[in-house]
Amino acid sequence: MSSPQALEDRQEGDDPPGDLRSVLVTSVLNLESLDEDLFRGRHYWVPITQRLFGGQIVGQALVAAAKSVTEDFHVHSLHCYFVRAGDPKVPVLYQVERTRTGASFSVRSVKAVQHGRPIFILQASFQQIQPSPLQHQFSMPAVPPPEELFDHRTPIDQYLRDPNLYKKYQVGLNRTAAQEVPIEIKVINPPTLSQLQRQEPKQMFWVRAQGYIGEGDMKMHCCVAAYISDYAFLGTALLPDQWQHEVLSVTSLDHSMWFHTPFRADHWMLYECESPWAGGSRGLVHGRLWRRDGVLAVTCVQEGVIRVKPQKSKSKL
Repeated sequence: MSSPQALEDRQEGDDPPGDLRSVLVTSVLNLESLDEDLFRGRHYWVPITQRLFGGQIVGQALVAAAKSVTEDFHVHSLHCYFVRAGDPKVPVLYQVERTRTGASFSVRSVKAVQHGRPIFILQASFQQIQPSPLQHQFSMPAVPPPEELFDHRTPIDQYLRDPNLYKKYQVGLNRTAAQEVPIEIKVINPPTLSQLQRQEPKQMFWVRAQGYIGEGDMKMHCCVAAYISDYAFLGTALLPDQWQHEVLSVTSLDHSMWFHTPFRADHWMLYECESPWAGGSRGLVHGRLWRRDGVLAVTCVQEGVIRVKPQKSKSKL
């Protein structure tokens, strides 16, 4: 087992220079303006499914929506549906409709289009900052800090070295380890190989964008969080049974987010995920993104299609 990478981790109090800016800002969420309220987005990372990553579409659509409101309006919620699978071989067009512009709240609708057909629709609500004496929140779970934890690839390496791991699972794990995602992840209490056979539908991990974003535009941090929020989220619903069934497909149906307080997506945040229900070929997941100081920054909910085939063998590994 390798030692924790605490010394290699960049310190969040000492921001790196601009030439190390996050690829999420410079590439993934950097939309090309084609006309008023019309944008084109390109792809940086494509999952092993060879479909567009849902978080990318959510993040790019939110970028497009945010460009149509003034600087003093910030997103507080979004709700979206994934209508068709995205094609990674062509760009995505984002069409923004200014549904309502009010004094305190503004609503924007965004349609993502490929091959002349919508693949995704989003509605986002923006609000002027309004202080209120009414405040409360849940308490953040007590977990080890990210500096004491291993990179998410470390437990994968341990699984691959285990002689009890069946070859068909080695292929999937190798593919997972090889993916170059533009975010950093450190899992809380990663399960052993034997524990993988049966888990509670809950997981927690520290997460942040790779590279530097800076304090600057809060809208951009929300767009990066939208990208991050979809990674491994729906997989939470698979944890109790993933070794008892052959997973044929996992596809997001809808995704909702509520943004509670300012945060930095290039700083470590705790992502607390749980699945309260699965059935009818669907799974429901809830998520909370916590700042390191214990402040609840974002709440997420997603439902997706999960299609499986029961294993013929009783063996789970």
